[in-house]
Amino acid sequence: MSNFGIDDSFIAEQNQKARPWVEEDYEHLTKKLRRQNVEIEDLVNKAQAFRVAVPSWGVGTGGTRFARFPGMGEPRDIYEKLEDCGTIFKLVRSTPAVSLHIPWDKPDDATKLRDFANARGLSFDAMNSNTFQDQPGQKHSYRFGSLTHPDKAVRQQAVEHNIECIEIGKTIGSKAHTVWIGDGGNFPGQQHFRYALERYLESMREIYAALPDHWRMFIEHKFYEPAFYSTVINDWGTSYYCARELGPKAFCLVDLGHHAPNVNIEMIVARLIQFGKLAGFHFNDSKYGDDDLDSGSIKPFQLFLIFNELVDAELSQIANFNPAYMLDQSHNVTDPIESLMMSAVELVRAYVQAHLIDRSALTEAQDKCDPLLALSILKQAFTTDVAPILAVGRERAGGAIDPIATYRQSGYRQRKGEERPARKVAAASGIV
Repeated sequence: MSNFGIDDSFIAEQNQKARPWVEEDYEHLTKKLRRQNVEIEDLVNKAQAFRVAVPSWGVGTGGTRFARFPGMGEPRDIYEKLEDCGTIFKLVRSTPAVSLHIPWDKPDDATKLRDFANARGLSFDAMNSNTFQDQPGQKHSYRFGSLTHPDKAVRQQAVEHNIECIEIGKTIGSKAHTVWIGDGGNFPGQQHFRYALERYLESMREIYAALPDHWRMFIEHKFYEPAFYSTVINDWGTSYYCARELGPKAFCLVDLGHHAPNVNIEMIVARLIQFGKLAGFHFNDSKYGDDDLDSGSIKPFQLFLIFNELVDAELSQIANFNPAYMLDQSHNVTDPIESLMMSAVELVRAYVQAHLIDRSALTEAQDKCDPLLALSILKQAFTTDVAPILAVGRERAGGAIDPIATYRQSGYRQRKGEERPARKVAAASGIV
């Protein structure tokens, strides 16, 4: 059975049906923005230039602590995952890179995997290691830690795994390596706080030394889980300290779910930009904790405020400002492809809206200590419906005006259900 794919002619056919409303809305928005001295074509160019990576594990069905409900036609190996990633890219045009997770998606032949991806217009973003769960045949367990374990042999095993990820990344064309550990404690007294951090830095220095000159290391912190009493890399301050200790190739990654409730994430982003240590993002959303919900589904204004800081740094031409963007979500009740497409669209939306902010007026309001005016300037940009800009940008790039509608109309999921009979044990994917 040949693998089904959505072809360009089908996308063009669906776009033809949607074009009348796009043209009408685009014309109206053009006139509205001109009254604000904003040229709409500049924003279309911005929308087309935005890029966010898709995680290899994201196209699989996730789960909770209690259950996992496999989806129809979900990918069974890394090659089928790349097929789904290629479909997302074909429709939204902003997701040309895939972030690979090892060992969940460890290739038997890295060169073959690279060529398979390239044939679908895909490249590879940051590598992701896994020392937060034991794997079949593993000599030492990570039950009580990995890079910070009291036993040197366990730490060395974790270090060697990370170096293995870097070696795979070198072959497939990656330029960064992300390290997240679940190390910590669930009980008072279980772990010596200072010694654990010292062991972490000792381990990370070995990994850092294995990085190629042009690579970056992304340090990911997490407030809690699975260590519910203490986590070794628990906040952005600890992450920043470690990045500074390791050297100029180490940076701090911000996952939007890895913070205490109501933390001002946009200010953390501003601080890391100011300190020259912002690696980039794992984009998702949350209601209660580290929920890994679809980006922009719960707190769209917070997402906009984060992009306000990012666009401000971009326009200010901050030195060495080069954030890496990736989606990191768990899809338990939705089609993963649809969720990832919607999230990609929401990121471009927030990015374009942030470019609508009248920054001169905002600076003046800040200097005059006028908080209400400052807020209203932000709200004016946030409440502007930029959907026609996003749709036009996608169509001009060969994508779909309405990605989800086009995807559903194609019958892609149903066809993949026929091509990919369910296995008793599904390919690994989960919340990271």
